[in-house]
Amino acid sequence: MTLTRRNLSPSQAARHLGVTVKALRLYESRGLIVPGRNAAGWRVYSPADMTRAAEVVALRQLGLSLAQIERAVAGEKGDLDAGLAFHEGLLCDQARRTAEALERVRSLRADLHRGQRPTAADLRLALRGEDEDALGDAPLSVGFELPWPWGGEWFELRNLGRLTFVTGPLGSGKTRLCERLAESLPDAGFLPLGRLADPTISERIQGRLAADPALAGRVERTLAWLVGDGAERSDALVALVVALEEDAPSVLVVDMVEEGLGEGTQEALIAHLRLRSLAKRALLLMTRSTSILDLDAVGANEAIIFCPASHAPPFRVVPHPRSEGYEAVATCLAAPTVRARTAGVVAAEPRSGPR
Repeated sequence: MTLTRRNLSPSQAARHLGVTVKALRLYESRGLIVPGRNAAGWRVYSPADMTRAAEVVALRQLGLSLAQIERAVAGEKGDLDAGLAFHEGLLCDQARRTAEALERVRSLRADLHRGQRPTAADLRLALRGEDEDALGDAPLSVGFELPWPWGGEWFELRNLGRLTFVTGPLGSGKTRLCERLAESLPDAGFLPLGRLADPTISERIQGRLAADPALAGRVERTLAWLVGDGAERSDALVALVVALEEDAPSVLVVDMVEEGLGEGTQEALIAHLRLRSLAKRALLLMTRSTSILDLDAVGANEAIIFCPASHAPPFRVVPHPRSEGYEAVATCLAAPTVRARTAGVVAAEPRSGPR
């Protein structure tokens, strides 16, 4: 990135840094960057401000929480070393997969020169660069007949990324779609909305953690990261983190991921999922919160599935203004404070038979 010598507006600075304006405001709220003001009182980013902001963005990309970044820019080495170690591990894993893929390609070439033509399965495995049974970075594809409230139409999704958002207005059938996705995807699990309704949930979670120290360690590290990023620890957050940190399944479908979580917690959670957890599994998150699904922040390896109110078949939405379904998605999302007004509201399924 080549920095200009002139002062930049927030939108210009965000484009240079590859982040959203919302992210810059978040960093400013934590005192990590302090942009100047012009004569009219508007924020401006000087070359020095951009240098500091670029450092913060780089530390964020290493997987550091905001609290860890605060310590790192203050000169403490521990969090920075941990972030570099995490990134080193990702690179080593990537190098291992690349080396294995290279060896498979070389083996196929050797077989070809000996007169043995590779099968389609051999070619597919070589191109994927991973073990056939592993999810790795391979995109997800699935097809099935749509459940009620649809009419059994065939529904198919191809090349889903590591993070998929499912959204739609109340009563659009998105929960049933998510349940069917969990049933149809290989090695997938479903985390229902009623995960907090059981009064014994906290006791059962503690028992699960006590029986698995390795899981307990991962959960505590993730919770510490989230709290350092502005989350508030709660039973709802703990229940969700435990499900995210489990070794299996390799695909997790979550009904209303924001359930029981405040705005700061939601923002910390989605930042964490983007920075770290996606190395472990693919996630499909049902949501109607702008803190979870920020249309300006959707990445290249992410997807949006929209369930229309008309019960037309769900479809994939490209997160760009004027694309099909973009405005519909934007209108069914709301800030957590607004979403709280409809908490507990559900659409009732019509009774079967005469009333």
